[in-house]
Amino acid sequence: LLVAINIAISVFGLAGNSVVIWICGCKMKRTVITTWYISLAVSDLLFCALLPLEVYYNITLHWPFGLVLCKLASSAMFLNMYSSVFLLVLISMDRCLMVFFPVWSHNPFVALVWLLSALLTFPSMIFRQVTAHGAVTQCHTNYTSHSTHEAVVLVRFTCGFLIPFLMIVCCCLLFAVKLRSLTIRSSKPYKVIAALILSFFSCWVPYHSFIFLELDLKNNSVEIIQTGLKVGATLAAANSFVSPFLYVFVGNNFKQMLKHSWKSRMEEAAGED
Repeated sequence: LLVAINIAISVFGLAGNSVVIWICGCKMKRTVITTWYISLAVSDLLFCALLPLEVYYNITLHWPFGLVLCKLASSAMFLNMYSSVFLLVLISMDRCLMVFFPVWSHNPFVALVWLLSALLTFPSMIFRQVTAHGAVTQCHTNYTSHSTHEAVVLVRFTCGFLIPFLMIVCCCLLFAVKLRSLTIRSSKPYKVIAALILSFFSCWVPYHSFIFLELDLKNNSVEIIQTGLKVGATLAAANSFVSPFLYVFVGNNFKQMLKHSWKSRMEEAAGED
């Protein structure tokens, strides 16, 4: 079941995020918020592109793709986690600054987000290894010690979840307070942001929970943790699949642009015929 879900996530995630990049990058007016959305879609697209390798490994329990792809396939999930949550923080801060300090709000920091995400993903590149057992090759994480494992887990949870969550909550609270003082209280431009934030944290909470349980194997069932990690990883992958649909169903401007683009394509094709 999890393999089938991951295959669907990869296929629809690649298609959906490609459409988001196409619409936001080529069909919509370039703004700060569309730049954020393109970056989020690129992050999800990279993850979905490497997900089939993990699906193959889960089916066969054999890794024939070599050490480099072993490191990249695992690192893609954490790069996606960090870049997504950091971009969500910047989106929240940008929307908040736009209300309080309009002149300061148009300063994109996309390059800084990707650099910081890559640096925090580096431990996965280091500790991911391949080991041959006869004709079968395994791609696994080999920490040098339990303390190293704990440090990596704590950094991922703190930098990739806790601190960004607190920053997003603070920005939302400040925005809500400011919104009360405005005569126009429309929240339509912020529906996509709220939906993206909710989907991100809903998808990643189970994964982080079971990762913490993994640190204490003596007091927890190994089978339950292994199953929980597989389910948690699938839910984390689902975040890359859910995002494009949030643009379509929540973003009115995106829906209109998508319909217009497909209509134009059909008219061009009919005209050529």
